[in-house]
Amino acid sequence: MIVLADADLRLDAQFVDYALLAVYFVLVLGIGYLARRQVSTSLDFFLSGRSLPAWVTGLAFISANLGAVEVMGMSASGAQYGMPTMHYFWVGAIPAMLFLGIVMMPFYYGSKVRSVPEFMLRRFGKPAHLVNGISFATAQVLIAGANLFLLAAVINTLLGWPLWVSIVLAAVIVLSYTALGGLSAAIYNEVLQFFVIVIALLPLTIVGMVKVGGWQGLVDKVTAGPGGAEQLSSWPGDAITGFGNSFLSVLGIVFGLGFVLSFGYWTTNFVEVQRAMASKSMSAARRTPIIGAFPKIFIPFIVIIPGMIAGVIASELVRDKAALMEGQPGETGVTFNDALLLLMRDLLPNGMLGVAIAGLLASFMAGMAANLSAFNTVFTYDIWQSYVVKDKPDGYYLRMGRWVTMAGTVLAIGTAFIAASYANILQYLQDLFSFFNAPLFATFILGMFWKRMTPTAGWLGLVMGTASAVTVWGLAQAGVLGLSGLGVSMTAAGTAFVVDIVVSVAVSVVTTPKPADQLVGLVYTVTPRASLRHSETGQDAGWYRKPALLAGIALVITIALNIIF
Repeated sequence: MIVLADADLRLDAQFVDYALLAVYFVLVLGIGYLARRQVSTSLDFFLSGRSLPAWVTGLAFISANLGAVEVMGMSASGAQYGMPTMHYFWVGAIPAMLFLGIVMMPFYYGSKVRSVPEFMLRRFGKPAHLVNGISFATAQVLIAGANLFLLAAVINTLLGWPLWVSIVLAAVIVLSYTALGGLSAAIYNEVLQFFVIVIALLPLTIVGMVKVGGWQGLVDKVTAGPGGAEQLSSWPGDAITGFGNSFLSVLGIVFGLGFVLSFGYWTTNFVEVQRAMASKSMSAARRTPIIGAFPKIFIPFIVIIPGMIAGVIASELVRDKAALMEGQPGETGVTFNDALLLLMRDLLPNGMLGVAIAGLLASFMAGMAANLSAFNTVFTYDIWQSYVVKDKPDGYYLRMGRWVTMAGTVLAIGTAFIAASYANILQYLQDLFSFFNAPLFATFILGMFWKRMTPTAGWLGLVMGTASAVTVWGLAQAGVLGLSGLGVSMTAAGTAFVVDIVVSVAVSVVTTPKPADQLVGLVYTVTPRASLRHSETGQDAGWYRKPALLAGIALVITIALNIIF
């Protein structure tokens, strides 16, 4: 269990806290109802009619990722490892987000595809399209279940509601606004949830820093505790990778996390790409992940730092941290996953407590809603419409999208109980990314820049890459490979990437590629540069709307933070 029932985590929630939660839920459902009035076609439901401004899609882009794993998992890693957890953001996210905006969005948005698997269909044909569609839909149901379980577990522990009641109630709320308003409802709620999360976590961080005596006080307490001063520097990160060798740790972080896992997730994961594709112009689509990169740079300070604070002031964690860092159970019944909850319990008064609980619920619902909206699009368009029921009127697929959303929610309730069996949800998610995203990124990047890559190589590389990642994971679980922690998913992802590339190249050499004229808009070398450019007039004018300039600023800030910390 992520949150243990025998740990003393129950919060003394009063009427004012419940009232704030009720107001939040009314807002969420109200947004879903209002968004429903704008849905008349399947394009409105699945891609918001491609009509949203960049600032909305940019905040939704980052909020969709600011789910249970981001908030609870990263604070847990902050309590356990300290500053090396920053790598998930400054190495494992920002460069890939900027690459998506500058390099890949012109292909996605310019081709007018409705999903990432549809891009695979045009580039490689039906076999690769079907493999990608099925694997992506499966991954989204599993990830939605993880978000749902953490949401329900927090409600169960903080408020005392039975776990199954918490799971069903949380699922019904997310289903209600996603099924009503489709992607628009999900996106506008994600913008709301972004601000709720920040409003909840920022005061918690400030109060926590005051409690420990400022930054120097935190440094002194971390240095004197288990893990020591190593937790105050992000590099080389030996503890978080589990390699035990500084060179291998840096290599693993840069290649395994920073390249394969990160680029595989941010550039090919339709959960994120869907937000950018809902933008109203090519320029807005390119700016979406770049705008999202700016809050992403600073989110660690309100997620990881609170975890570090909890590790030195929460009495249970202070008492048990040495044992927990060795992988042994502590005496108090808490885990590192409880870090944020312990801090909320110890530091926040009523009223502020209600805001903090709403912030946690917002983060979990944002993650689950993102998974559901991507699942219903891919299943309806790329599986149902393409292979099961073809050539129906648009209204049929709009109705089908709502039914699929309901089915996805029911499946997520089932996978929530699968997630409940894992001791570390963050590791569970990283393993899934190594299975599904790493080989997909290899196929994408090779197919986008090498016109000789063939349709057969497209699907065969995906299958073999995924199989190799699962094999590495299985060998690690069996103890054959001496890997632990992030090292398992890094190695599995790196293996999947290399195997996919090798298989794809080998198969392409002996099979027939598509004609060059069928690859225009899909492969860089045969696509006219003019079609990849965006408008710089009207609503896209101004230096502050230039994607390359914004990306450069974000990259400089990220490099500076890596040097400082």
